[in-house]
Amino acid sequence: MFCKNPLGSNDVVEEFPVGRRLAFDAAKGRLWVVCRSCERWNLTPLEERWEAVEDCERIFRDTRLRASTENIGLARHPGGLTLVRVGKPLRPEFAAWRYGDQFGRRRRKAGFHLAVGAFAFGTLGAVGSLAAGITVVVAINTPLQLWNLWRNTRTLIQLNLEDGRRVGLSRRDLWNTRLRLADDGDTLRLQIGKNHIGRPRETTWLEGDGAALAASAVLPAMNSLGGKKKTVRDAVSQIVAAGHPDEFIAELANADDFKSGIGKPGMVARMPTSTRLALEMALHEEQERRALEGEFWILEQMWREAEEIAAISDSLLLPPGTDAFFERHSRDG
Repeated sequence: MFCKNPLGSNDVVEEFPVGRRLAFDAAKGRLWVVCRSCERWNLTPLEERWEAVEDCERIFRDTRLRASTENIGLARHPGGLTLVRVGKPLRPEFAAWRYGDQFGRRRRKAGFHLAVGAFAFGTLGAVGSLAAGITVVVAINTPLQLWNLWRNTRTLIQLNLEDGRRVGLSRRDLWNTRLRLADDGDTLRLQIGKNHIGRPRETTWLEGDGAALAASAVLPAMNSLGGKKKTVRDAVSQIVAAGHPDEFIAELANADDFKSGIGKPGMVARMPTSTRLALEMALHEEQERRALEGEFWILEQMWREAEEIAAISDSLLLPPGTDAFFERHSRDG
């Protein structure tokens, strides 16, 4: 859920000087730092957000350069801070806003790299053809094939498995990824496959939390081309139709669809682009939900401590024998 890129700093929000773009929901007490590199929303620790959320609300209202819809507001402070104010959004608007920039940025980045690579290797091929006296077509095609081979075989992600192994996956390896449900119908399973030259393919099944974490790392690599705004809207609509991100993941993992040439269902590479983007969204929201569950545990501990202190404070103001009186009458009643 949390990216590892530098988040920057600001001099505007005194209680929280981290980040150049902050998103907040005053009604629910949420505060995120939005990474300007990967567009991830990083949920802040509970104890650091309350005063900061109030400051963000005040600064947002006082900032002149702002635009709002019914549910989302955007303000740019002269000090260089961007504030995203979340009200009570419908999922389509909120998710499209939240993920649209991220997937759009990926798409533009992938197009730029492809254009630069094609130009560089095309130029190299043309120069080589003049020097060696071979045809331009062959000269251009060869370096492009080498570049494509390097692109598909270099390691993109590293996964730390529960058994202690560390597995590096290339773009070609990602084509072996399958998403399924275990026999109990609830536990998520993820197959990862490693292609070896001259040896059989090595496949490993991950389950439960390990499968979800691995999928969260695999999907951004498989969705490196991003998507257009319409594709993002289609992805959001699929989650809306399922009713909940968890339900969407379960339905997708249980579907007898997306088969490979040998009839194995659940191949992620066979999914439409919008479905893969929706899966990445749902997995990210599932991770954030788990983080919020951790906050609920913290809140419960804070409440128990506050209740203990309150009980001691109240007892200091009551005459002796009051506890015995309440206990006796509550038992009689």
